[in-house]
Amino acid sequence: MKLQVTQENLNKALNNVARIAMVNKNALPILNNVLIRTVDNRLSLSATNLEIAITEKIGSKVQTEGAITVPARLMQEYVSSLPSGILELELDEHKLHISTEQYKSTINGVFADEFPLVPEITKGLQLKIPLKDLKKSLQQVVFAASSDETRPVLTGVLLNTQDGSLFVAATDSYRLAEKKLLKTAQDISLLIPASALQELLRVLPENTESVEMHADNQQVLFKVGDIELVTRLIDATYPDYKKLIPTKFSTTATLARDEFTTITKVASLFARESAGSITIKVDEGAKNVSITSIASQLGENTSSADADVSGTGEVTLNSRYLLDALSALGTKEVSFSFNGKLEPCVLTSKEAPGQTYLVMPLKS
Repeated sequence: MKLQVTQENLNKALNNVARIAMVNKNALPILNNVLIRTVDNRLSLSATNLEIAITEKIGSKVQTEGAITVPARLMQEYVSSLPSGILELELDEHKLHISTEQYKSTINGVFADEFPLVPEITKGLQLKIPLKDLKKSLQQVVFAASSDETRPVLTGVLLNTQDGSLFVAATDSYRLAEKKLLKTAQDISLLIPASALQELLRVLPENTESVEMHADNQQVLFKVGDIELVTRLIDATYPDYKKLIPTKFSTTATLARDEFTTITKVASLFARESAGSITIKVDEGAKNVSITSIASQLGENTSSADADVSGTGEVTLNSRYLLDALSALGTKEVSFSFNGKLEPCVLTSKEAPGQTYLVMPLKS
């Protein structure tokens, strides 16, 4: 293999790809490497941890074909340290020589045939999704997935069609986020690891209009521009979360999201001793929402904001979960609804009709 490539393009691709290998917890040493090979007169870079694989192709001037794997961390850090300009890569058996006018280095690699094959999907579901819609929807939902590996089903994000629309949903059993993504006639039910979707968010480019999604019974592939990300699906039945979302409420307050966020943040400062526990009171007579938090060693706080209120009641929540939902909603106004101290609290907005957040109460 012998080729020329710009430092800027190689550095960007390595930043997108190499992280999968650099955070790899697998015992197989080869998975700490990035696969570098020539494909159709372009340079292809791939990394995998056997759960997620990312490949990116970049333009290059190929003189001779070839392939090698090299340590991902060293390759990424070395290339990022080089000045912009043309790099020459030349492979001599298992040694990759990288040179510019001022720098000459050799990185010892491992032969490419030892690298796991990146899975391909040839049959199954195919769907094109506007990139902006997918990116925004994932940002508004993925945070609610669990990181507890003892309950793998909750570490996934569900893409599921209902009544002709594709929804994205995630829950960790303490809170739930759901967003309507688009209308489709296809029957879709995919449970995708949240970690893979976080990687997808990290590598999504800004200058592409759509993302192609291909899936079979075991894996899903996202193709966007010159980047491909493939991940295994979680083989489990997702909880019927729709049953958790109440449709009628005894108490509802509609107020400015920024004001609700501010009084929640202030209350959270006094809630650190109590694991973020805050008590929210909705008062129809006073037409406001007030939040109380107590820190036995530090003091206590009550903050309030004007609201359009129907019904009176109070509920105790985790302030972080409430702040996450308010941040993800991103609207000017928010409606906060519940049915007593032990029932789920739901956050919605007329400005975002396809978006729902649910937070379970704490026992006060």
